[in-house]
Amino acid sequence: MAIFLFENDKVIVQGMTGSEGSKHTRRMLGAGTKIVAGTNPRKAGTSVDFEVEPIGYGKENRTAGVVSVPVYGTVAEAKAATGAEVSVIFVPPAFTKAAVTEAVDAGMRLVVVITEGVPVKDTAEFFAYAQAHGVQMIGPNCPGIISPAQSNVGITPPDITGPGKIGLVSKSGTLTYQMMYELSDIGFTTCIGIGGDPVIGTTHIDALQAFEDDPDTELIVMIGEIGGDAEERAAAYIKEHVTKPVVGYVAGFTAPEGKTMGHAGAIVSGSSGTAAAKKAALEAVGVRVGKTPTETANLAREILNKS
Repeated sequence: MAIFLFENDKVIVQGMTGSEGSKHTRRMLGAGTKIVAGTNPRKAGTSVDFEVEPIGYGKENRTAGVVSVPVYGTVAEAKAATGAEVSVIFVPPAFTKAAVTEAVDAGMRLVVVITEGVPVKDTAEFFAYAQAHGVQMIGPNCPGIISPAQSNVGITPPDITGPGKIGLVSKSGTLTYQMMYELSDIGFTTCIGIGGDPVIGTTHIDALQAFEDDPDTELIVMIGEIGGDAEERAAAYIKEHVTKPVVGYVAGFTAPEGKTMGHAGAIVSGSSGTAAAKKAALEAVGVRVGKTPTETANLAREILNKS
């Protein structure tokens, strides 16, 4: 019951010894994520002790206590020692390109880039590098990915929802969390926050394809934002390739024309990139689009109750 991230995946944290990396490593461990190593060339050969308290769904099956995570100088060394295939990156923007390249060179299967503020040129280059090597990349500037009660890689709170039959893909971190809460009575196979930067590793289409192929996902919720044409391209993909019901929400109906909006860097010009245009494109291929997150959740619940 998951896509991209599974219960037994071993995870390396690049930047684990920094303040953000340390804080979220503790939370991921509490959620049951199998974190087996961190990397820091200056602290190779040491280890970090985390006081872990079980959190989130399935916590009754986990025990509290101290978890010692070894630190390696490179991702390649960490992979050789642990067999990990997933890496999550908590390093400053200036070092993100090098961190992703290192993870790709080490043969990671999945690389999740949490860092905000990465230059678009850098992202374009390291995404192309990851893609050329067959590595699935999520982010940057995203909350990561959670397969509830299995594994949580990133900063998504693990206690919002449990496992279920909905797949969620969202540009917005905050709206990811809200939709998880709104549909917590049903639960999710996997929730992915793909990020809203102009260049991202995993797109709506990538997630739609994976959810379509996942036998445990019965309905897909897709959250978009103003700017760009990602949602319109997703609509075209849905028309040709997706047989499961899709419910959508597009943030930004009240955005003023011509103004750059938030982390998405979305500039709306004329009808291009507007929430209304995206809503129309999705509805034209049979996607039901809510006007608010709550209405979107109710549409999903209505469809599932009929099936």
